[in-house]
Amino acid sequence: MISLILVSILIYSLNIRINEIPPLGKFLNPYSGFWINGEVKSNDPLENIEFESLEDEIVIQYDSSLIPHIYAKNDKDLFYAQGYLTAFHRLWQMEFQIKAASGELSKILGEKALKNDIIRRRTGIIFAAKRTLKKSIQDKETYYLLESYVRGVNDYIKSLEYKDLPLEYKLLDYKPEEWTVLKTFILMEYMSDMLSRGNSDIEDTYLINEIGKNSYDNLFPEYFEEVKPIIPDYIDFDFKNKKEIYITDNLIFNSKLDLITNPDPDNGSNNFAISSNKSKDGSTYLASQPDLSLNLPSIWYITHLNSPNFNTMGASLPGAPGIIIGFNDYVAWGETNATRDVVDWYKIDFKDSDRKEYRYGDKWLKTEKIIEEFHVRGGDNYYDTIVYTHYGPVVYDRNFGSDNNKLNLAMRWVAHDESVEYKTFFLLNKSKNINDIKNALKFFDGPAQNFAYATKNGDIGLTIAGKFPIKYNEQGKFILDGANPKDEWMGYIPYEHVLKYQNPESGFVSSANQHPVNKNYPYYYYSFNYEMYRGRRLIERLESIEKVTFNDIKKIQNDNFNYKAYEILPLLIDKIDTNLLSESKLKYLNKLKVWDFFAEVNNENQVIFNKWWNNLYNKVWDEFDTLKYSYRKPNSFRTYKLIKEDIESKFFDIIETEKKESAYDLINSTYNTTIDSIESFKNYFSINDIRWDIYKNTTVNHLLRIKPFSYDSISVGGYRNILNAASERHGPSWRMIVKLNKDYKTEAWGVYPGGQSGNIGNKNYYGDIEKWGKGIYNKLLFNNNYNENRSHIIYEKKFIKK
Repeated sequence: MISLILVSILIYSLNIRINEIPPLGKFLNPYSGFWINGEVKSNDPLENIEFESLEDEIVIQYDSSLIPHIYAKNDKDLFYAQGYLTAFHRLWQMEFQIKAASGELSKILGEKALKNDIIRRRTGIIFAAKRTLKKSIQDKETYYLLESYVRGVNDYIKSLEYKDLPLEYKLLDYKPEEWTVLKTFILMEYMSDMLSRGNSDIEDTYLINEIGKNSYDNLFPEYFEEVKPIIPDYIDFDFKNKKEIYITDNLIFNSKLDLITNPDPDNGSNNFAISSNKSKDGSTYLASQPDLSLNLPSIWYITHLNSPNFNTMGASLPGAPGIIIGFNDYVAWGETNATRDVVDWYKIDFKDSDRKEYRYGDKWLKTEKIIEEFHVRGGDNYYDTIVYTHYGPVVYDRNFGSDNNKLNLAMRWVAHDESVEYKTFFLLNKSKNINDIKNALKFFDGPAQNFAYATKNGDIGLTIAGKFPIKYNEQGKFILDGANPKDEWMGYIPYEHVLKYQNPESGFVSSANQHPVNKNYPYYYYSFNYEMYRGRRLIERLESIEKVTFNDIKKIQNDNFNYKAYEILPLLIDKIDTNLLSESKLKYLNKLKVWDFFAEVNNENQVIFNKWWNNLYNKVWDEFDTLKYSYRKPNSFRTYKLIKEDIESKFFDIIETEKKESAYDLINSTYNTTIDSIESFKNYFSINDIRWDIYKNTTVNHLLRIKPFSYDSISVGGYRNILNAASERHGPSWRMIVKLNKDYKTEAWGVYPGGQSGNIGNKNYYGDIEKWGKGIYNKLLFNNNYNENRSHIIYEKKFIKK
């Protein structure tokens, strides 16, 4: 009897999750456990696929990169198959990202994920997705294709047994849930969160109360004349902006906020298009390189879609139909993040502690309260009441983030508005000319993007697409008064007035997250995070090449020239007192003097400059560390200009010393400490030189940060602020070059740091990471008929209606 009880306990224990340990019985089962995922499958991946919901026959082909080429006789089958095959390779990633975006991770990971979940619900991602869903249902054609994609995902999920589940499900011990159209919209809101939620309104409101408006304006100017904007200065604006100018007093707060972390400030990109007049072979070219967090599985899934209405290829988002960055027979397009302030914060004055009404002018408006329930694995469910105003959700209140019951801040975010972004991409995917592209972009509300595009007819252009609020000067830079109707947005910039240009005499258009335009643009715009270096380097490279070739474009995308060092380093070296340097430190300085400013993989000068500048920057702005709260600091370009101006500044004084230091003192002292640390590093590891790629250690992390599922020590140059923006955990997530010529078929090349499969046991899991680091591209297989592919196809299967 005792033996039977012990066996029962053992069996039970092996089939339940204990703390972080998965159910070992299921997990270790040789027939269905993790061993199955670890097998390197040499058999045809199409062998066991059975489509349940076809209306006609389709042909699926896989090339050597495991890119699916889907040939369907109607659009419904096309997007059904895209949904099915994307889930086949990326189901866990698709679902995990949606759970993270919608605030449902604590259901899987327990209490440690609860704060993240609360933040996601309070910033209104689900709220926004539901509004977008409601709007999109009215667009029958778009919604029809979305439903087809979702049906494909769900048919794949229904086909799964435990043994078929991706390894992460087994590790975390949960099962996939049904996919919905709402989840596909949550994915787009997740991208908006990643690319457009960044703002500094709240902390800058505190900051001006600490240092004063004059100092703030001096340290954080809105525009630098030296920076070349996306829209060239010669572009005229033949429209007028009618607006009221209303200046509000800055609001003063003394309570502490636990601020929500901004998205990664390095999220950016480079793109450009070359006209037929500027290319050597008379073709137009489109080059796109989105810089995002480097993850495994990759953020992108490369797909080729073909039906009577579509023949398009490029990077898709797992969980979303169509191609996001790509090309077809006639056009090519690519996006970079259009850094703009589309998030504002409003101080809400509630009538009483019940928070059922809030002041708005001479009226009291009613609130809406939504109780959010969080299922917490291994714990009790948690409930959070979120109050909604007409601005949006009250993110900070007595229940979250604030230590003062009177401080209530509502979030106004363009992403909360209803929209139909997927319509843009369906239209782009089948566009045939520049007018089709511009028509497609009318429906794009966000996240705001710089769309560069090229056509087979020889046209090129760039549109900064999105939904941009009309604001008075400086509106939204600081916290606004929610009780003052004059602080409302004054509508949106009409599409006819958004920034765009085409077929310039220069022969190219480009963007790299810099300022969109000079201050002659009649609409007020702002961002706290414009890029100051990549845009200038990109424009100068394109201007310097008279006739551009394909190899020139590859070199530009992989360009490791450090414009920041080129600008700053000579200034620093000029202020070094060489009489006080030891022989070894003088040797390092002499090496820096002849550096060509390229951050190549084996370049030690890049290591020294990077470390020296970081040390100096922190010393210059150490005063910010003593202020009441944690604030952002002036950017590198403003710091460089402060040093260049060579005027006495209180920021050059090191707080912890009695001496009153100057810029000269800081530059010399930080150079010495930098070289000391470099030599200590070399001595510790017994090496003669420090390689830049080893020092920065570019790593592609698994989404769960599981080290054996990640890939580190990638041999790649570049860095943030460099066109090849490969930093420690961030960089070019997809490089694509498309060649369009009216006399030839469209050609394209691409590479990204990962593989098509999300299964660690698949040989394509890591994919082309090493090739990506070396700047080697794959020629993309693109044809209008599957019979043309056959010589390059590894697997093929025809599916017919059941």
